[in-house]
Amino acid sequence: MNLLELNDSLMEIRQQEESLQWPVFNEALAWELGCTLQLAASLNQAAVHIEIEAFGRMLFVCAMPGSAPSNADWARRKRNVVQLLQRSSLAIGLGLKRDDTDLQRKMGLPDRDYAPHGGSFPLRILGSGCIGTITVSGMPEFDDHELIVTVLQAWQENGWQKPSLL
Repeated sequence: MNLLELNDSLMEIRQQEESLQWPVFNEALAWELGCTLQLAASLNQAAVHIEIEAFGRMLFVCAMPGSAPSNADWARRKRNVVQLLQRSSLAIGLGLKRDDTDLQRKMGLPDRDYAPHGGSFPLRILGSGCIGTITVSGMPEFDDHELIVTVLQAWQENGWQKPSLL
């Protein structure tokens, strides 16, 4: 990716982060969102690990058939990036690439615990900020990110009610 493509991608992700904010969010919605992500992954035959964390608690976890224990570890590391920096893990990774650095050099964060790769997205409530994370791990980083964004956009288009993906 050249500098122009990196900056275009970063602007697109910023717009996604700003527009895909929930009016309200709770445990029941976390479950329904997780089930929607699971269905979308299933329809795409994606062997992924899915997590939704909010309010300091893990509210949804699903290991799809074919996923591996390493997918859960990658999810944890991506989630850590979003929890600390409150931006999409893909945005953080692309920003670091643009600046020719990494989290170890920039912030002293170990690779073992922080993975600035696509697949974790900030869970935000309008007017309240980041209250959690939505994480998918198991596909290439842009695909992990895109699965989350596609599902969130479907929810948004349906008035933040569970959409039909079939």
